[in-house]
Amino acid sequence: MLSKEEIAEIEHELSHYEQPAAATIEALKIVQKHRGWVSDEAVADIADKLGSTPATVDAVASFYNLIYRRPVGRHVIHVCDSVSCWMLGQPRLTDLLKARLGIGYGQTTADGRFTLLPICCLGTCDRAPAMMIGPDTHRDLESVDAARLDSILERYR
Repeated sequence: MLSKEEIAEIEHELSHYEQPAAATIEALKIVQKHRGWVSDEAVADIADKLGSTPATVDAVASFYNLIYRRPVGRHVIHVCDSVSCWMLGQPRLTDLLKARLGIGYGQTTADGRFTLLPICCLGTCDRAPAMMIGPDTHRDLESVDAARLDSILERYR
């Protein structure tokens, strides 16, 4: 069930659109902001609020890789796996992250602190490889070592 705050925020977004379905992404982002992810129940509630179907809302949610359909850690690490990042050291960066965190892609650390996910592009090819932790983009990681990575990760305690 959507909370009063979620409903109020969704209704505010609806005021900006002629068609309620146009607010689908914003509604998903609102629920995720409050809950950390978007459950099947929330998808159904959003669909009901927008006069849509759960399948339509789920199709939008599953298309966008920044909408999480499963629980995630407090901080989501997106590692860019574009060609530019791959050529400039993304595999090494990914291996180092997996070793430091003790998890693979799609997994969350035991303490719930981090979830590690690939992302197709962060739009910073000129400063590859890159990763994004929450809203923060970290670039020029081709020579990242364990100490520098630990320093970056420590910021997200």
